[in-house]
Amino acid sequence: MQVSVRDNNVDQALRVLKKKLQREGVFREMKLKQHFEKPSEKNARQKAEAIRRSRKLARKKLEREGML
Repeated sequence: MQVSVRDNNVDQALRVLKKKLQREGVFREMKLKQHFEKPSEKNARQKAEAIRRSRKLARKKLEREGML
């Protein structure tokens, strides 16, 4: 990953870098790896995330179709 600094504006470059890292999911991954997560907890978390994603997708689809 690369961020260019323009006109010695380091603050803006840092903001861009943080945004890119967030989009890639680096911060989230770091947070998850801070502590050991039991396999059963990991499965439950992944299942809950999948349900959340599918509900969000369905909600967006209904909004696009004009149902809500």
